[in-house]
Amino acid sequence: MNVINELWHGNIIPQEDSRTNSKEMKELLGYMSRHHENLEKIFSDEQKEVFEKFHDCWSEYMSLAEAAIFEYAFKLGMHIAIETLTK
Repeated sequence: MNVINELWHGNIIPQEDSRTNSKEMKELLGYMSRHHENLEKIFSDEQKEVFEKFHDCWSEYMSLAEAAIFEYAFKLGMHIAIETLTK
């Protein structure tokens, strides 16, 4: 398997594969979904709008953070590989 080729063609999607791969993360997503639904039931229309704007901003922030973490981890892995191969 050529990992770089698989990444290029979209066959490996780290951000999707890593988000819900543990039992704890799946449970947390369930809790978050339930709390989100409960808040929507009690919020006024104005509060729902503010909450959705917050949610959109949080999602965008998390997407940027995940990309930065992926880039850092990839570079760190490459440094480890280079150091291992050169020493």
